[in-house]
Amino acid sequence: MTTLEQSLHKHDLGHLRIVAQLWGVDLRAGERSTAREELSEKLLNSSLITEVIEALHPKTRSALDALIQNQGRIPWASFTRQFGELRKIGAAKRDREKSYLNPLSAAETLFYRALLARAFFDTPSGAIEFAHIPDDLFAIISPPKQDTQNLILGRPARPEERQQIMFANDFILDDLTTFLAALRLGWEDTSPLNTSLRFVRDLGLAAHLITSEGIQKDSVKSHLETDRNNALDQLIQIWQKSETFNELHQVPTIICEGEWVNPILDTRKAIFDFLKEIPRDKWWSLNAFITDIKKEYPDFQRKAGDYDAWFIRSSKDPKGFTYDKVESESLQEKPSSQKDTQTKPFGSQVDLRGFEHWDEVEGALIRYFIVGILFWLGYVDLASTEEDGEIKAFRVRKKVESGKPKGGKIVVASNGKITISRFAKRVARYQISRFCEWEVSKNPDEFRYQITPSSLGRAKEQGLKVSHLLALLKKQANDEIPPSLGKALRRWAVNGTEARVESLVVLRLSKPEDLRALRESKAGRFLGEVLSPTRVVVKDGASSKIMSALIEMGIFMEERKV
Repeated sequence: MTTLEQSLHKHDLGHLRIVAQLWGVDLRAGERSTAREELSEKLLNSSLITEVIEALHPKTRSALDALIQNQGRIPWASFTRQFGELRKIGAAKRDREKSYLNPLSAAETLFYRALLARAFFDTPSGAIEFAHIPDDLFAIISPPKQDTQNLILGRPARPEERQQIMFANDFILDDLTTFLAALRLGWEDTSPLNTSLRFVRDLGLAAHLITSEGIQKDSVKSHLETDRNNALDQLIQIWQKSETFNELHQVPTIICEGEWVNPILDTRKAIFDFLKEIPRDKWWSLNAFITDIKKEYPDFQRKAGDYDAWFIRSSKDPKGFTYDKVESESLQEKPSSQKDTQTKPFGSQVDLRGFEHWDEVEGALIRYFIVGILFWLGYVDLASTEEDGEIKAFRVRKKVESGKPKGGKIVVASNGKITISRFAKRVARYQISRFCEWEVSKNPDEFRYQITPSSLGRAKEQGLKVSHLLALLKKQANDEIPPSLGKALRRWAVNGTEARVESLVVLRLSKPEDLRALRESKAGRFLGEVLSPTRVVVKDGASSKIMSALIEMGIFMEERKV
């Protein structure tokens, strides 16, 4: 507890007399220690306190009200940013210029009236300097109870802000399946995802589906065999509790560097608390929501109000060039909460330190949280004014659930093409995809694959057999495997590739004797298979050697591309 007398302890006798003068009380003590006791006793008078507060200028009263609404304490950096700084003035200059009679800020006005003190208090984030009202003085002021729990931030969305609607989905389940299958194949390129590669990878790390050692087969099998609704619920619970999944580091428009640590769980909880009072299934303005958070709770992730401690840069330079975040896809990298994202060296990026960059950091985080993570996890629907336009509105759903299956078919064609519905068993797609080349599908509800000799060879190198694929297709496909495809797969298992298409360089001569002479020359080693008495295959990269040999034989060669 910090009392009024304790808050006056560091002030000289002249400062105590200034406080007494501004309160209109007599201070008779001639020594500082006794003057503190006398002054605090006289100031802790409810009638006098009311009189002094009512005489405050409206701007100064707003500063005092802000302290009262925050239980008498606000981080010093946040308070002075909003209500002004205290000038550093020595006692002699203060008494000579009487600066206390002409305060330059609401903070100075409160300070010289002992209604404002500054001190360090312990917090979960460590010791932080606060602007505060002494506890015994605050108790007399008796603030009215603030019903902050029912404060609704933002406003309903206007009709024009919700013209184009995007419904929440569970594509994260499919993207995670794609990502895990790609890792199993040793690929860095996972093909286009509906969500975000960084989001999917960090969620996989948080769920212990992957680690620094690589993919965790047992965990992956368990996840892929879980039905969609339960799997989505599990991922949501893992994300909510994760202390390594760092949303701030995932925001695409900023780059976080350095060793500082942001409060992941506290920030996540704060944003959920802001969303808690918004009516469910009602369209809400995203920009108004962010604006109100900036106005009411700007320091929701920086409890000390310090906007200079974190080293954050924009992913765009002043000329508008966008920088790509260069992120190693190796699982040897640290999780996102510990990893420093590097950038391609080009130009100079904007340093986002200071409260003036709140919109680019805090505002961008809230936007990413809603438009990205909550949408991908099925919490919210989104809307914009036009197709592919900026998201203007969101709607918090009453219930988070996975999409309803629409058949879940796996269709196998005789030419080796396989079409798999995203509602089919995810473990089946994960296994089948390892035998195939991946194709891009225009339908977001299906995945397309092609069986090729090279994809079968790749699977064989990983210890997979054609018999495994045949058993999978027999068990999982909706119809029987086309007989011709089954025959081709079994023949490949025995004989390998039996037919090839090759691009060859063919030399065609006018006379058979010229070909015989060329084959008997030193250039003969550059020739391949004889196709006819006047035609022969030229080995790769040997055309110039053959041309030189023919010129020595008195023959010019012309190259033609067919």
